[in-house]
Amino acid sequence: MSNELREHLIRLFESNIRLDGRKFTDYRPVKVEVNVTNTAEGSARVMIGKTDVIAGVKVEVMEPYPDTPDEGSIMVGAELLPLSSAEFELGPPGQKAIELARVVDRGIRESKCLDFKKLYIKEGEKAWMIVVDICTINDAGNLLDASSLAAIASLRNTTFPEYKDDKIDYKKKTNKKLELKDIPLSVTVIKIGDKFLVDPDSDEEKAIDTRLTVASLSDGTLCALQKGGDYPLTSEDIAKMVDIGIEKGKELRKLVK
Repeated sequence: MSNELREHLIRLFESNIRLDGRKFTDYRPVKVEVNVTNTAEGSARVMIGKTDVIAGVKVEVMEPYPDTPDEGSIMVGAELLPLSSAEFELGPPGQKAIELARVVDRGIRESKCLDFKKLYIKEGEKAWMIVVDICTINDAGNLLDASSLAAIASLRNTTFPEYKDDKIDYKKKTNKKLELKDIPLSVTVIKIGDKFLVDPDSDEEKAIDTRLTVASLSDGTLCALQKGGDYPLTSEDIAKMVDIGIEKGKELRKLVK
């Protein structure tokens, strides 16, 4: 990012305004659609401004891990399509895709919103694996929050297919829904200069000094944190960013209830 653009952003911030006129803790318009594809057990599309992400859930039967013989599990993957950004390329997942998947996975897993014991079929032999695939349609900034929202919205409308005689019939849906105890959501708070912002657009992301992704539950319980950026954070910075993340999470949560 050019020094001129960064300096321009900081001058704007001194007037308590952003490039697009938003306040520091304002999101762009957020839209959530569910059941956007018939080929997944659950799916959702999230648009935050021009950022566009789709998440789909597939369920598979696996052998439980040896240390958790009576539990199922979850796996999150992310694909950053070249059509969504000139910065993304075809090939194996890069660092950004791996981090995106891990942050979304951690927010869900550490929230304990999924009872993995309810996902086992036969102890030590068979259990359900919940697979969440995230796909970017357009990257206009803040893929982390859009992906978190899409993942949890797709999990909330996941329905199990028929499982009979050790075989899954994906064409036959049952009435069994995937149970979630809560709605964990992640909010990424960024710091540029001495200002804290949410929902950065593409230009603001290029100017980030540091960021903190805050995953929380409905009652404000903190689930997970993920720091990014090159600069350190003070304890005061972290406390303020966590407060912002939890408060904005409550607002986003209304969109998936």
